[in-house]
Amino acid sequence: MLALATGACSGGGDGGGSIVTPPQSPAPTPTPTPTPPPVSAADIRGAAATKGIRFGSAVAWAAAGADAGSFANPAYAALLEHDCAILVPENELKWQSIRPDAARFDFTRFDAILAYAEAKGMAMRGHTLLWHQRRWMPGWAESHDYGAGTAEATRILTEHIQTVCRRYGARITSYDVVNEAVDPASGALYETALSQALGGAQATLDLAFRTARAEAPGAQLVYNDYMGWEGGATHRAGVLALLRGFRDRGVPVDALGIQSHIGIYSATPIATLVANQSPAWRAFLDEVTGLGYKLVISELDVRDTGLPADVATRDQAVAEYARGYLDLMLGYPQLRDVLVWGMSDKYSWLQSFEPRADGQLRRACPYDAALQPKPMQNAIHAAIAAASARQGPYSLATTAGIIAGSEYGP
Repeated sequence: MLALATGACSGGGDGGGSIVTPPQSPAPTPTPTPTPPPVSAADIRGAAATKGIRFGSAVAWAAAGADAGSFANPAYAALLEHDCAILVPENELKWQSIRPDAARFDFTRFDAILAYAEAKGMAMRGHTLLWHQRRWMPGWAESHDYGAGTAEATRILTEHIQTVCRRYGARITSYDVVNEAVDPASGALYETALSQALGGAQATLDLAFRTARAEAPGAQLVYNDYMGWEGGATHRAGVLALLRGFRDRGVPVDALGIQSHIGIYSATPIATLVANQSPAWRAFLDEVTGLGYKLVISELDVRDTGLPADVATRDQAVAEYARGYLDLMLGYPQLRDVLVWGMSDKYSWLQSFEPRADGQLRRACPYDAALQPKPMQNAIHAAIAAASARQGPYSLATTAGIIAGSEYGP
């Protein structure tokens, strides 16, 4: 049993001034909102291991002892070590973090994350070798003088991927080679200054994957995106077109990373939401796996936008929604890695990126702000425990990624 932190956030007073009112009959004492019963942390890591599945989480770098969703925070590290067999850096391997300009790299923070993972026997995913949107490229890459022709742009991209992959070798088992290249509004590929200098987005993405395969022949190569099961038909169609194009051009892509930032946006009963959303989502997954790709749940959390403030109500709904989603996803034997985008509500990116309108902390993660397990943590365990066992050794290669003459070739 995991020894969990017991501290809780304390609320402030109302801060109002004193108001004199006439004597009145005492008001009835309000009935307090019941405190949810304590939840014991289930053994997710053990259950996953028996099924040939790995559960993991995003993790951040922070200074030793910092109050952060980091391995350097001992209380948070305890959650990682209880549940996780694989980690992924939240930001520390992105271009903005490791490449301050065209000539320099700085791997200090990611090196510390990887050293921690290896010390604890956890595998590591690499996120990301190319986040292909202008707003997420570093400023220098958008303003860089690429000159005439494609030589300079080719150098910048291949040098980046070569530098990362050569530094870490087999220590990284899976890479999000390209992240979010499809515009959800149109289904078309985004362009950046880099891709325009390289002759277009398609040529840029192909080069990224071909370079990654040459430099990391044993790693799983993933295209990662956030098309969701709540909707986004145009986004899904664009991703399918991209995946078909990769296959037709012989581009070495092994898997689709499904970010899984899922959300509850209405008061519709959870069972109804799951039933209504599943057919279109299953059809999408059937097409993806039919093309020969494996699946990765790369960034799971649950937005509680449409739920009331009551904590017990939200936690139960989030757990049921996560369970319904995972039951569907784990029905595909092509899925073997399930990662959440953070273990605790306190450190979730959603608290600042997309706060609730009522000011309440989102209940998006397996553990609450006091680092106590929630029904979602138990739901993840239950879904994995109910999944069919994956057969054979843990294999990252797929027919979609075969290249003649490589270790994946015939």
